[in-house]
Amino acid sequence: MGHTLIEKIVMRNTGEPSVSPGDIKTVKVDRVMIHDIFIPFVVDKFREMGFSKVWDPDRVVLIYDHLVPTSAVEDVRHFKIGDAFVKEQGLTHFHRADGICHQLMPEMGYAKPGNIVFGTDSHTTTYGCVGCFSSGIGYTEMAAVLGTGEMWIRVPETIKVVINGKLPQGVYAKDVILRLIGDLRADGATYKALEFSGSAVEEMSVSSRMTISNMAIEAGAKAALFAPDEKTCAYSGVKMEDVDWLYADADAGYCRVMEYKAEELVPVLACPSQVDNIHDVSELAGTKLDQVFIGSCTNGRLEDLAVAAEILKGKKVAPYVKLIVTPASRSIYQEAVKAGYIRTLAKAGAIITHPGCGLCCGRACGILTDGERVLATNNRNFLGRMGTSKVEIFLGSPATAAASAAAGVITEP
Repeated sequence: MGHTLIEKIVMRNTGEPSVSPGDIKTVKVDRVMIHDIFIPFVVDKFREMGFSKVWDPDRVVLIYDHLVPTSAVEDVRHFKIGDAFVKEQGLTHFHRADGICHQLMPEMGYAKPGNIVFGTDSHTTTYGCVGCFSSGIGYTEMAAVLGTGEMWIRVPETIKVVINGKLPQGVYAKDVILRLIGDLRADGATYKALEFSGSAVEEMSVSSRMTISNMAIEAGAKAALFAPDEKTCAYSGVKMEDVDWLYADADAGYCRVMEYKAEELVPVLACPSQVDNIHDVSELAGTKLDQVFIGSCTNGRLEDLAVAAEILKGKKVAPYVKLIVTPASRSIYQEAVKAGYIRTLAKAGAIITHPGCGLCCGRACGILTDGERVLATNNRNFLGRMGTSKVEIFLGSPATAAASAAAGVITEP
């Protein structure tokens, strides 16, 4: 029997001629990412384990994104500990307010096709967009990796997702992954890899694939992988001949195969307060909104801002509705300024914030209170995620978000 994408990455890393789902393997880690929230806990555990030096300073990336700018006095402690650790260990990759960790990792070339990368955040699955086996781990596991450069894994089973055809107008990658999560449910891919293929997937940009791999964790997935192609290589700065080994064999074994016709997909929303509570936008049309958020590691990229700007060009945000736009990285912000998207959004009445996690993690930049309703492009709508537990959070695409911001009610794009 042939092998899936994730099996081939593990085989390449370990030198094993073959692996199967359920096998326990120790892998050599290509890169790790620690964000600001977890750095004090990682450092404490690192010392508690008796380590004094990280295994390879060049393979460690420290990113400040959740707590930037600080919104609580205690946040400063995280920065002080992080700064001291960078100096002590001689870390060469350190980003303060350059953008969201999950955007920076593939954007900066830290996560490349065929790599194995771990990060202290569940949405580390994002880097599968470039064919990287990436997954979130806790601070105890991260401390162990920092000291040894190794990590044990159980080889996951793989669910194959095939999407053929052409996405209709108004339907985007966010609608695709929300529909899939609704079908799988929140636990439907627990400790499994998702593997995406089909003509609709081949047409997607790397940024669109990033949206899908980012939210795979919302179905419990351990990883979410796209086989690298020419788009991937251009984005990651690698040659196709160096990654042409990374493809799924025709006779690979899957625990489940899910097939979709792209033409049958429609704009959808995840409704309060679970990510798998999926309904067509048309069912919810007319629902009054207090706020709209376009941003996060799910949908804060240049193509997302372009879609929103196109929809809002010449329009105004509805009265009494706040539209908050947060680019996912500093470079995206700069490109959006050059392209005129930021000017268009600002003219429409949007509040433009610095790159970072912002409202998605509910710490700053627009938290809400009892009885308010927000339509957002991020990845989670759990109770208390963006303010009090009585805030209603709907998740949708940037197109749905922009159209709804102009209308003041949930609107099809």
